[in-house]
Amino acid sequence: MDHFTSALLSIYDQLIVTDKNGTILKSTGTRNSLFHTVKSANVGGSIKDVEQDLFSTSLAEEVMGKNEKKSFMQSSWQGTEVLVTAYPIESGAWVWAYKEIKDSYPDTSVGQSGPLLEAKKPSFPFVIRSKPMLDVLHKMQMVCDVSATVLLLGESGVGKEIAARAIHNMGNRSDRPFIPVNCGAIPENLIESELFGYVEGAFTSARKDGAKGKFTLAHKGILFLDEVGELPPNVQVKLLRVLQERVVTPIGSTTSHPVDIQVIAATNKSLEKMVKKGEFREDLYYRLHVVPIHLPPLRNRVDEIPHLVQFFLQKYNTLYKRKVAFTPDAIDLLCIYQWPGNVRELENTVERLVITSGVPEVDVALVKEVLPFKGPKPTSIPVIDFLMPLQEAVDLVEEQLINMAMEQYKSLKLAAKVLEVSQPTMSRKYKKLRNKIEEASFSPVNKRAILEEQINQRLRSVAVVTAAIIPADEVISLQKNMNRQTSHSQKLKQKLTLIQEKEGVIEWVFIFIMTEDGRLIHLVADKGFVIEPGEEYIGPPEMVNVAYQAFNGKAGVTPIYEDRYGEWKTSFAPIIDDDGNIVAIVGCDYSKAYFNSEMQRLRKQLNIHV
Repeated sequence: MDHFTSALLSIYDQLIVTDKNGTILKSTGTRNSLFHTVKSANVGGSIKDVEQDLFSTSLAEEVMGKNEKKSFMQSSWQGTEVLVTAYPIESGAWVWAYKEIKDSYPDTSVGQSGPLLEAKKPSFPFVIRSKPMLDVLHKMQMVCDVSATVLLLGESGVGKEIAARAIHNMGNRSDRPFIPVNCGAIPENLIESELFGYVEGAFTSARKDGAKGKFTLAHKGILFLDEVGELPPNVQVKLLRVLQERVVTPIGSTTSHPVDIQVIAATNKSLEKMVKKGEFREDLYYRLHVVPIHLPPLRNRVDEIPHLVQFFLQKYNTLYKRKVAFTPDAIDLLCIYQWPGNVRELENTVERLVITSGVPEVDVALVKEVLPFKGPKPTSIPVIDFLMPLQEAVDLVEEQLINMAMEQYKSLKLAAKVLEVSQPTMSRKYKKLRNKIEEASFSPVNKRAILEEQINQRLRSVAVVTAAIIPADEVISLQKNMNRQTSHSQKLKQKLTLIQEKEGVIEWVFIFIMTEDGRLIHLVADKGFVIEPGEEYIGPPEMVNVAYQAFNGKAGVTPIYEDRYGEWKTSFAPIIDDDGNIVAIVGCDYSKAYFNSEMQRLRKQLNIHV
């Protein structure tokens, strides 16, 4: 055993020996101070506590359950990557070997194996530590050496310009110009001359020798069009011609000259919806949409936050000549914040704390002083309009919250913090939830039915809450004036559109009424709905039957069905007035493709093979 540990210490920084229950029997290693910062790493501690104190994910329990050698990566709260190899030895004991990885880019994400990323990476600091961002990097690597137009999509502050500069930095145009243009910051009367240039005498204030436009300046390099959705219609036409023909005509000139450029556009808007509204040219949209790359919001890459914090800490400590550090609890708090301003907001927060903290260590209290930790105020009280056992309802809500927290944070430690329960409680409840499905020997058909019911519960809840916030009196008033546009129809249409846009995954939200002879009539819907108000909906029995049940007071979800508009799954819930009468039903349509992707996501999350 001593020879074995000595050999491992020549490779690894730290060794921990535990018994079969994970209790630490020996801890040795001098080259890594990471393990000297927590008491749980001492003899008598628990390997599970070590993981929770040092790393953003906990895998020890899963590894010990399989009783075989396992190597995996762990991300520490201090911003370092650690290679962990677990060796089962005699009497059920384990040796845990840890090696800090110095590379700024991880070779693999937690729980994955496969070839290393051999492709080129940006030479400037670009923090990529999560699976979603590794996927983004892979797409960037594929487009950096070609001239295809790239469209970067994502919320404000996710780092679209950094991504554009990384593509330039990695590609064969890296020694050529990178010309950024903020299309939303240039006045409409100047944007055309800024992009395409002009000749002498083109307009009153034109320079004597004219001026080159951004396209010309970017020749042989990359032109980055940020906020491309802000371009006015006349400029959209000229941009389309440049993208099609790769020639530029300055204002006031009849002569065109060719340009060799790669165009990278970026927007935080939905260009597809702008096309439907007539605000953006459809042909230009398809020209820009050659290689779309979606940069996920920071709340979907929680495991990256500790590394970003460390990166910004180093940046601003150096800039302001400070030596500020963050406590693990402070980093936990930063990880469960939703970050509406994304990476830009996180960077500003770290900079502010480095500047204003009067102590060398930023704790939870200091973080709370600069971040507004307030939950969203409910606009109305959710209503359940059919009876179920109280404990069943409590269990249902609890399971949904645990699933949401684990899906968001990928960590029992963070999920416990955001749900405000202890880590042992969270671990016990999550294990119970997994065992509920994993321990039973179901057939593939039954497994699929269980997964579908998990999704149906969520879709049903969305319909119930949506019905609860629709004013019944406005629905009743609209029924009396179905044949003309009224303020009630406009208000309801706007409200349903807002719900559809906010949810993001709902295809259509609509309200149906039922005639005395049982026909379903469309009353009002979001602005994208394909059926006209007053038109009868004729659909398959599996859809119509669930709609009828909603008119009888029971919210429900259809199986996958097909009508003349496509393949769907729909959730229905009744809209009830103050006297308890059902005046209409609200329906939320989800595409078959969305349902299948949710089934796949849930199957992977719960490790179920169907």
